[in-house]
Amino acid sequence: MSESKMSKSPRLKVGVIFGGVFEEHPVSVKSAQEVARHLDADKYEAYWIGITKSGDWRLCDGPEASWEDGAHRPVVLSPDRSVHGLLVLDEGKYEPVRLDVVLPVLHGKLGEDGAIQGLFELSGIPYVGCDVQSSALCMDKSLAYTVVGEAGIPTPNFWILGPDDTVQTIGDAGALPYPVFVKPARSGSSFGVSKVTSADELAEAVATARQYDQKVLVEEGVVAEEIGCSILGNGTDLVTGEVDHVALSHGFFKIHQEDAPETGSENATFIVPADIPAEAQALVKAEAQRVYRALGCRGLARVDMFLKADGTVVLNEVNTLPGLTSYSRYPRMMAAAGISMTELLDRAVALALEETAR
Repeated sequence: MSESKMSKSPRLKVGVIFGGVFEEHPVSVKSAQEVARHLDADKYEAYWIGITKSGDWRLCDGPEASWEDGAHRPVVLSPDRSVHGLLVLDEGKYEPVRLDVVLPVLHGKLGEDGAIQGLFELSGIPYVGCDVQSSALCMDKSLAYTVVGEAGIPTPNFWILGPDDTVQTIGDAGALPYPVFVKPARSGSSFGVSKVTSADELAEAVATARQYDQKVLVEEGVVAEEIGCSILGNGTDLVTGEVDHVALSHGFFKIHQEDAPETGSENATFIVPADIPAEAQALVKAEAQRVYRALGCRGLARVDMFLKADGTVVLNEVNTLPGLTSYSRYPRMMAAAGISMTELLDRAVALALEETAR
């Protein structure tokens, strides 16, 4: 055996979890496919764990389009720290597979809300992305607004409707500053979001939002440009991608709901770097980092903001596990800053291991 092969470091065992039971399942699979194309096989031994729409966990060969129909073995992530990894059902017995790190490629409910992060904490396995607390805060838009508002960062005006509340709970619906946006408080990718221009439309919009979450947010429309900022890092050591601009031709931005998102959005063009002055770009990056730190984010996140005509920056939302598809904004912004998908994954894994070593 040559000296170079003898000195070669063992590959890290990475559990890549994708799929999920909620509406962002197809997006998660596409993100995982992109990860599969760019994860360095010389550095990582990947274990692909797909969660079906019905909630079954399967160890499969990869996230190809037919993964749910192909050969697979039932698998669970053990909360027993002595296992420190997977339990794979093989010939009637569960065999342990020790993992070095978990890369969750999950979006939306049970992916970004702290639920699966709690399982990772119980297991003792380092994992990529935000922890339980910051995931839960960012997933609930009303909580995120409250926290960053206390930190002095502008947010839209908003009203909350709980499960038993009616539109009358927030007072005279006719007095709201229309247009308003009605949103599920804890959902992603614009599912269940409606733009409401009059009181007559409000009840129907609330009913639509409640298809995704019983807690509903009524948010004052902000007249501004939609701007995004991708962030990578822990603590104060943060790297930002190039800022992007979501240029709308009509309506409002609905991500991941087109029939063929790979070919582009029906009403939005993504401009990277954003076609805004350098001072505005610097402000967006600085405010996005303030949001990231205020909410306790770590690893990676995409901070979406509004840039008003007077130069003011207002928070829109934070995605703690942003899309990693071929058409997603987060990797596109990082690529524009010179960070390839392969390097992005390397850094994200390193950050997860670094956080655990503290």
